[in-house]
Amino acid sequence: MPYAALQTELRQRETQGLLRRRHTLDSPQSPHIVVAGKSYLTFSSNDYLGLANHPQLIAAWQAGAEQWGVGSGAAHLVTGHSAAHEELEIALAQFVGKPAALLFSTGYMANAGAVQGLVGKADYVFADKLNHASLNEAMRLSRATVKRYRHNDVSHLAKLLADAPQGRKLVITDAVFSMDGDIAPLPDLLALCERYDAWLLVDDAHGFGVLGAQGRGALVHFGLTSPRIIYMATLGKAAGVFGAFVAAEQVVIDTLINHAPSYVYTTATPPSVAHTTLASLRLIEAGDDRRAHLQTLIAQLHEELQDLPWTLMPSDTPIQPLLVEDAHTALTLSAKLREQGIWLSSIRPPTVPTARLRITLSATHTAADVSHLGKALHDIAR
Repeated sequence: MPYAALQTELRQRETQGLLRRRHTLDSPQSPHIVVAGKSYLTFSSNDYLGLANHPQLIAAWQAGAEQWGVGSGAAHLVTGHSAAHEELEIALAQFVGKPAALLFSTGYMANAGAVQGLVGKADYVFADKLNHASLNEAMRLSRATVKRYRHNDVSHLAKLLADAPQGRKLVITDAVFSMDGDIAPLPDLLALCERYDAWLLVDDAHGFGVLGAQGRGALVHFGLTSPRIIYMATLGKAAGVFGAFVAAEQVVIDTLINHAPSYVYTTATPPSVAHTTLASLRLIEAGDDRRAHLQTLIAQLHEELQDLPWTLMPSDTPIQPLLVEDAHTALTLSAKLREQGIWLSSIRPPTVPTARLRITLSATHTAADVSHLGKALHDIAR
């Protein structure tokens, strides 16, 4: 058999409790989903504001398809860049307080394009050890010299920057860390970039729409403005739609248009997606009640999950990780929760160093939903 070695590797992963499998939903994104004909209360979606199935966005998508059709037809640099894309880029830049923005098809592609487009083999990248996989892959593809600093350890980063030779220096970090839910010390990171003449790339995939006044993201949350900051956010999480963007100085955006492979060599997202995302921005801006409700649910969850044998990590964001002993325990807990009608995914190595249940809250969850989860986990613990 030509693939016997691959099959052996997959069996080994299964034995270790690390084999990944997909599950097919038969329903739209919502706190209540249907999988294989059974209904579940889910705490596994990144739809933090509950916009993925919002009637206004469904209507906007339909109107966008009527106006623009269903495909873009080409890359942005050929004939794929529509007036809908242009309008969205202008709106996104204004929304996050940067001079210009550039759309990418996914957050993974945005990070790859930004890092590859800005640094090369003569340059240096300084990366938080818990950064998202897309940032890790991006810095490898860039061929820059990589220095990784301990998670949120500003002193360690300062030493690495001080010891670096001449060349472009790019510090890259998640704003909200996707598996731990904690927030990077962005003001301190920016101060180091100012001191050592470095650029700061902030991946705000899990903060955009959730943090800051009117959901404008981590930079607004901290009150940060600097031409050194290159800002990336995704549009398929709190925004409820699809895609990603990079916002920065015009010279940075022009450089990416010319040198980011994941922008230059890929088909643009459908214009109807851009049309829909404009409607999403309006909902995000007016969504303070949704964000306030999220904070109430976060506080309630911390109360509900007291006295469990597993550790709930400290987090003020909708990402609430419950650490468990090992991968097998995570799988067992996830299975037992499904028996009680709750869908909560287990996250295991190598994605994270410590296995966990990654609880994610949405503004469309209710207090009763959170109580149901708390009761179920306490019942399993007993």
